[in-house]
Amino acid sequence: MSLLIVTGASSGIGRAIANRFLVDGWRVLSIARRPCPEAGVESLLCDLAQPGAVAALAPSLAPRLAEAGRVCLVHNASVMRSDRVDALATEALREVLELNILSANALNQLIIPAMGPGSSVVYIGSTLAEKAVPGVASYVIAKHALVGMMRATCQDLAGRGIHTCMICPGFTDTEQLRGLIGDNAETLAAITGMSAFDRLIEPEEIAETVAFLAHSPVLNGAVIHANLGQRER
Repeated sequence: MSLLIVTGASSGIGRAIANRFLVDGWRVLSIARRPCPEAGVESLLCDLAQPGAVAALAPSLAPRLAEAGRVCLVHNASVMRSDRVDALATEALREVLELNILSANALNQLIIPAMGPGSSVVYIGSTLAEKAVPGVASYVIAKHALVGMMRATCQDLAGRGIHTCMICPGFTDTEQLRGLIGDNAETLAAITGMSAFDRLIEPEEIAETVAFLAHSPVLNGAVIHANLGQRER
């Protein structure tokens, strides 16, 4: 049995990933605060932003991992806030890192030891994992750190038949992005205008990329920019 474990699958990119792997016949397990609405997905409810929350998942994860021959762990859960580095409270940064970085590390500790050859760990990054824009400091910091975690995963798991990589989506049409844009048509036009295709990315396009990577050890350690080609200005 092939098992997908994906965080933040209640909406957006995570939900699309869950659905895509269902199509391929994988058993799919979502870890998020809310259930994944896709029929056939098992949901473990957990607030990954809370310190220590992941440890409580161990009894539920153990039997599922024992039945799996191949596991794909996708670290997708994330949060983007409007903030600046010159006004970023330490506690606010700590909360963002808890969800984006520390929960991923905690899940790695639970799941990687049970992974066999052919398994994979996929990190969902961002265009902002390798550059920055003003006004989203904590998100930029967290995504840069996630690149480091992926590269450490590649080096430390060498020889075990487990591959890893990072997908860096560009502007994707998700609830989170729509919430940040609001009803501002000018902002939406500016964002879509940054793409060489003059549109937002669909979550299903990112899901298709993740499904390909799950079968592609040749991409071990790679950072893949999935952004439709952004115009440089």
